[in-house]
Amino acid sequence: MSVRDFREAGLPLPFPCEKWAHDADFIREILDHVGDKWSVLVIGTLGTRSLRYTDLQQAIPGISQRMLTLTLKQLRRDGLITRTPFAEVPPRVEYALTDLGSTLLSLVLQLSDWAASHHDKIRRHRADYDASVGKAVAPAHGGRPLASGVE
Repeated sequence: MSVRDFREAGLPLPFPCEKWAHDADFIREILDHVGDKWSVLVIGTLGTRSLRYTDLQQAIPGISQRMLTLTLKQLRRDGLITRTPFAEVPPRVEYALTDLGSTLLSLVLQLSDWAASHHDKIRRHRADYDASVGKAVAPAHGGRPLASGVE
């Protein structure tokens, strides 16, 4: 059923987990892989062309060699990117989105654009929240609270 079908029938929309009850664990695992910050940035970066490992690492500020390697392995395992080695000296390997990976591109770019468009508001909300609960924030830690309290 589509969202419109639910609304026209006067039915409440099911929560996401209700819609996938039979495969919920696996779907959450997929969301974990494709929704983490490094996967989003890798998919978005590979959106227009294939790239060598070093070029990919340079295009994504802050990603470590270890995280890029792990992210690429996960995305390959899920069938979202390809790894193509070339028999050259020095050896060359390029990564590209698969057809399946390309289906995520517009969503990833929309999510990235949303984050870029709203980051100032979110920063203000975080500062207001932290001030209201009395958390000390250290700029050296990226503005994250030093205390980790659970509400």
